[in-house]
Amino acid sequence: MLERFRGFWTAIIAPLAKFFLRLGISPDAVTIVGTFGVCAGALVFFPQGRLFAGVMFITAFVFSDLIDGHMARLSGRTTRFGAFLDSTLDRVADGAIFAGLALYFASPHGDELIELGSPHLYQVLCLIALVMGSVTSYVRAKAESLGMTAQVGIAERATRLVFTLVATGVAALFGLPYLIEAVLWFMAVTTTITVGQRIWEVRKQCIAEVAAQDASA
Repeated sequence: MLERFRGFWTAIIAPLAKFFLRLGISPDAVTIVGTFGVCAGALVFFPQGRLFAGVMFITAFVFSDLIDGHMARLSGRTTRFGAFLDSTLDRVADGAIFAGLALYFASPHGDELIELGSPHLYQVLCLIALVMGSVTSYVRAKAESLGMTAQVGIAERATRLVFTLVATGVAALFGLPYLIEAVLWFMAVTTTITVGQRIWEVRKQCIAEVAAQDASA
């Protein structure tokens, strides 16, 4: 859904990527620093009730996900380890964001942006979104390791990240409790549906593979 904007953002961050390369900074270093920044923003600011500050801090580091890839392509240093590291640390960053929100709802500030339900309910929704978001990525990786594909789904990583950060920041800035409530319900439901969609997609490929083997036997 959001891939159409990748070219635009790549053009924006290209000068910064070139500057980092001239300084001798590696793409992997940018990946690590970016992940550390996202985790710090989520796990330090969110539990203190400083949601808008946390979103701004996280956003400043989220673009590292574009910068490191562009640096690798510019330098010709696209490696299997770099791709592995980037994918692994993406999961860490995503987990930190929802863990930070869960800690926010567990803190004394947890009822500041709630109109319906209780802080405990939104802790649960954060944990569902965290777990199912990780499983979404795992299903795709496992399918690809078995020679299949599982890229379907209504809640891919970029969508989850942008929706969650935008809704959290706007809700905190303008005091709109229904917005953060709605996005957490949306994330919990859509990530669960996406896992089901990907499992079903892999199942169809397995059935087609078995049918092809039987036909050729």
